Amino acid sequence: MAKKPVKYYVVDAFTDSAFKGNPAAVCLLEEDKDDHWLQAVAAEFNLSETCYLTRRTGASSHTPRFRLRWFTPVTEVKLCGHATLASAYILLTTGLVNSDIIEFDSLSGILTAQKVLDIKEPTDVSQIQNCQEHQNWCSVELDFPIIPNTEFDSTEVSAISKALNGAAVIDIKRTTPGGDLLVVLPSAESVIELQPLIDDIRKCAEGGIIASGAAPMESGYDFATRCFFPKNGINEDPVTGSAYCALAPYWSQKLGKCDFIAYQASARGGILSLHLDEKNQRVLLRGKAITVMEGTLLV
Repeated sequence: MAKKPVKYYVVDAFTDSAFKGNPAAVCLLEEDKDDHWLQAVAAEFNLSETCYLTRRTGASSHTPRFRLRWFTPVTEVKLCGHATLASAYILLTTGLVNSDIIEFDSLSGILTAQKVLDIKEPTDVSQIQNCQEHQNWCSVELDFPIIPNTEFDSTEVSAISKALNGAAVIDIKRTTPGGDLLVVLPSAESVIELQPLIDDIRKCAEGGIIASGAAPMESGYDFATRCFFPKNGINEDPVTGSAYCALAPYWSQKLGKCDFIAYQASARGGILSLHLDEKNQRVLLRGKAITVMEGTLLV
């Protein structure tokens, strides 16, 4: 029996411009595939994340629900922001769901995504009913769990500074679970100018390094970030939605606020709107996306 072709899209997430933000491959599965196939396809795309959607039927909720899995070119991960945004964007803009809210069954539990209208955009109902026709007026909001931060062994600070090519380090926290290091630099400019030593990061960090620094008020952003995950096959991730689940609570304590505009200062760049729901231990991440490619997997 012939294998069913698999429809896929490549979406640039956390941007409204093609070839910016973070690209993700979104594959729509009609039948289960084994893990070897899923990993091989992710390696073939060779993007920071390839994700797989399988529609769930018979769920008690009336909200459309999909199983969602994320793979880098070398491994499966437990949480990915930009590929979740890309998945929701495809479902919301291609008519695959008749709902403004979607649930994803993932390794991090049930995650929700919803279509939202940007406050600064036109509000004429006749103009905004169809997000597919007016994609730039709509964003996707993700509801993710907070990632806790714990103290870091101060005796290892010099090794982290060396991995960041001698950058001055203000603070370091360790995320749990996962073991990524949240490394705070003196400023957003320090983050932008950072020239990390990728091999040293691979040796000294249990997971990856999330480098962040406060941005000047006139920039329009609260803080800037860059993320390095060489152990997962990603030397620098263009935009890392999941990292903000740790960054939002950290910067909330430092800046005394719960709403942020964040900039990821990679070569491609990305913008995220964040809200920390401290009571429910959730982070709401909002961003735009644009589809740049679609096709069919034949194997």
